[in-house]
Amino acid sequence: MTEVGPVALLPPVLSLALASVHVLTRSAPLLSRLSEGGLLSFGGGVSVAYVFVHVLPEIDEFHGPVERHPMLPLPSERDVYLVVLIGFVTFYGLERLARQSAAESDDDLPTPRVFRVHVASYGAYNAIAGYLLVHQETPGVGNLLLFALALGTHFLLNDVTLEAQHEAAYHRRGRWVLAAAVLAGTAVGFRTELARSTLGLLFAFLAGGIVLNVVREEVPSDRRSKFLPFVAGAAFYTVVLLAT
Repeated sequence: MTEVGPVALLPPVLSLALASVHVLTRSAPLLSRLSEGGLLSFGGGVSVAYVFVHVLPEIDEFHGPVERHPMLPLPSERDVYLVVLIGFVTFYGLERLARQSAAESDDDLPTPRVFRVHVASYGAYNAIAGYLLVHQETPGVGNLLLFALALGTHFLLNDVTLEAQHEAAYHRRGRWVLAAAVLAGTAVGFRTELARSTLGLLFAFLAGGIVLNVVREEVPSDRRSKFLPFVAGAAFYTVVLLAT
């Protein structure tokens, strides 16, 4: 069980804040203005910097005390990087599934089945994020706030894609599922505490998903992404992370 203290009281507040990102940014005009202004590209840079400067080095510390992970047959020093790859490939597959389904439909939207798969997968992803609000490798308010800020900007990017792909279905149901998933993950985090090696795998899967989702938004030529805000976001958060 997680000890009660000042830091333990912060995750529920941050969980509510992250859940509200999905609820309050549902407006398509708002998301369009954020994209045109470069804020989403700035947020993408923040998310990528957090993964490469903070999460991956932190993940590297998880496998030290264990020889093998019970869930994977590989030596522990490879477990976490295999799961980073799994997270990346999983969300790439979801993106391809949604695009293919939309291309084959009459209304250019994914089928309801694909929508359910998409939302369920992102719901699980958000639940992991909510759980990790409670269980951080490096305790402390500062570390927790850095994690929450990076996730908040990342959730904005996810909203852009899901709103564009699923439109009304995401407005009616999807955003509420994702918001609830964050809260559910945090609630589970207060009730359970996984082994340290398993916690490292959750961080790894989240890192792989973050990298793919940021690349998905920033790289394609049809996106209204902006290079300089992206670099500024990455540089800004790198400085913040190295200074803490």
